[in-house]
Amino acid sequence: MTNVNETAQRMVLGDVEVIRVREWHEPFLPAALGSERERPGMEPYFHRRRSDLPDRLAEAGVRPEDVDVVVNTHLHVDHVGWNTTAADGQWVPTFPHAQYLVPAADDAHYGPDNVFGRGLQPVDRLIYEDSVAPVHRAGQVVLWDGFHRIDDHLTLESAPGHTPGASVLRLASGSDRAVFAGDVLHSPVQILEPCCNSGSCLDPRRAAASRLRVLERAADERELLVPAHFGGTGAVEVRREAGGFALGPWAAFGPRG
Repeated sequence: MTNVNETAQRMVLGDVEVIRVREWHEPFLPAALGSERERPGMEPYFHRRRSDLPDRLAEAGVRPEDVDVVVNTHLHVDHVGWNTTAADGQWVPTFPHAQYLVPAADDAHYGPDNVFGRGLQPVDRLIYEDSVAPVHRAGQVVLWDGFHRIDDHLTLESAPGHTPGASVLRLASGSDRAVFAGDVLHSPVQILEPCCNSGSCLDPRRAAASRLRVLERAADERELLVPAHFGGTGAVEVRREAGGFALGPWAAFGPRG
């Protein structure tokens, strides 16, 4: 992706990505698990997990105050945790100068007006209260629905099903394209079998339809697909094959020296 490399840098830091666009624009996605959060009833991996994300960002030359946009593709536990940081006994935004782009449908579903996801998982209330509500109180949340343009290169588009407001982030530069797929896909198997859903998709039928649309566009417009949950780091090309899709070449990414 020659044009994208000229205008943007992507540094893969475990389960988060930072995109630098022309150096003056520093979006961050997704906000991962956070550190030392109370997540009772969830797998031990989530409960009181410690994370060194701030140190890893510093190693990449990114300071929290430099980030101007935080993208929450949806409001699941592993995509919002570093929205906030503990300070003086309360949760405050990790990125003090950033706009936090939050899908309005997810905010409505997981927020207090819907009693935190209709109480299907009691931990959803904790997730919202420690990772989303503090950013609302700070006045840094921008709710969006359907389509949201961040700048000339970056756009957000709804891809509902996994959650009501699940979304993807698209990057365009010249003739080159990439799509950050969020939780529309969890495994390369779903490229071959788009009808397969994860066990956490709230609306499986809509999730499969959104996945199909993302894959069709990735194949037809030669968008490099950047996953959030595939093993390892990198991105993959998607191709049409025999009435379905196939995996093309894999592009490995890593921190720049």
